[in-house]
This record gives sequence, C-alpha cells and structure tokens, in this order.
Amino acid sequence: MGCKLGNVIDAVQEIVPSEFVEDWDNSGMQLGDPDWQVERIWVALDPLPEVISAACQRDVDLVITHHPLIFKPLTAIDVSTLEGFVIQQALDHHVAIYSAHTNLDRIKDGVNDVLASRVGLCNTTSLSSDVVSGNPGFGRIGNLVRPTPLAVLINNLKQVLDIAHVKVSGNLDMIVKTVAVCSGSGSSMVRSFFDAGADVFISGDLKYHDARNFEFDRKALIDIGHFASEHLIVESFAERLNRHFHSKGLILAVEPYMFEKDPFVII
Repeated sequence: MGCKLGNVIDAVQEIVPSEFVEDWDNSGMQLGDPDWQVERIWVALDPLPEVISAACQRDVDLVITHHPLIFKPLTAIDVSTLEGFVIQQALDHHVAIYSAHTNLDRIKDGVNDVLASRVGLCNTTSLSSDVVSGNPGFGRIGNLVRPTPLAVLINNLKQVLDIAHVKVSGNLDMIVKTVAVCSGSGSSMVRSFFDAGADVFISGDLKYHDARNFEFDRKALIDIGHFASEHLIVESFAERLNRHFHSKGLILAVEPYMFEKDPFVII
C-alpha cells in the first residue's frame, strides 16, 4: 500500500533527527512533494545521474542518499549540470530524493559506528567533543581486540573494506592498540585525534601536512578514501530502515543500491 512521502520522512527522522544536522549541511528532503505516494525506496551514497535514472526505470518512489543533492544554493537549474539533470529526471518521474548526511554520520549505529565495527574496534566512544543533547559526535575511538602491527591492520582493512589500496603514513612495524576513525573527510578531526591519544587515524581525504604532523608525533594515518569510508553505510542503513518501517506497520520496500563505484582509481 505504501504511504505519503511526508509520513515516510517523519519515520526516517526518528532514526536520523534533523537536530543533529550541522549548520553548514543541507540534509533533509532535496526534492519531492510530501503528498507523493511512496512504496519502493532505494538507499544510495550519492544522488548520481545513474542512480536516479535507474530508480526511474525501476519504479522507485524515493531515493535516500547520504550526500545531499543540493549542497549550496542554486542560482539556476541548468539541466546540462549534474544537479540539473538529476532534478529534471526526478521531477519527470516523481522520484523523491532525501538526504541524511551529518546526522547519519553522528548517530549511534550511523556511518562512524559502522566503520568502527568494520575496523574491529571495541569499547568505542565519540572522537569529537561536540556532543549535542547526549548524542555521539563525529568520529569514533576504540581499542583493537589485541595489539596489532600496523602492516597487519592495513591488510585486514583492505580485506574487510574490499579495497586494493590505501595511503599510509607511519612505521609499518609499530604496534597498534588504540584506533580513531572518521568517515568521509577527516582532516578537520586531526586535532581531536591528537587530543585523544590514539595510535592510528583511519579516514578519507587526509592531507599532505596532516601526514607530516603524524610523522613528527610518531603516529600513523591510513587514508582509505572518502568512498570506502562511507559506502558501507548503504546496506546497513537500508536494513535498519526496513526494520524501523516494519515496527511502525509501514508497508514499504527498502533496498540498498550497491552499484556505485569510487570515482577515483589508482593506475
């Protein structure tokens, strides 16, 4: 039977509250009408043209993405641009788009918790001190089950994240006990890492000068890439939404869209 888009969004926000969205972020409904009927939902990382085109072909009513479609104010809707093309496709086929970005990063069992779990961390806490209303902040810090050489940790990461390469700064023989992670772009969390006293920082989009600071302090960083640090939430969040909708008696089909690829390749 499905239900109205507005009711679906209300249910989604019970998991990812809007009050946990950062001021600079644009999470929430990107496109749609609260009165549109929703039965089938996809979860994806990015509102890419290929994702929305596939959703249009498969009679998907709502695409929930991690990254927002509209991040900065639009001065025009030019259909030759990525945003304009997606807007045109979605409107033509009544496909709504909703994004859960920084709120999904910070909530319990959100992107950072899923990443920390995949890394194998236990006894995790928030890495950032910016905790809103008792909810976890950004990043996580925790302990490995047993002290592990950095080289072994790297190989384990590549297996559990299904990636062929990572960028590393640090002594491969160092023994790692405490690890901090941050999904997405982690440079803004480097100071929190040093304050927390972890051995290794795992994130994406880390910078040259970050690596120099890690060298000086005899710490290690592992840049797994933005995509790999976040794409793992797609399947997890879809499963969580299915359980949540079922518990509320909402007849909705939620599926993860698993065909996105990292835009960067190493040659």
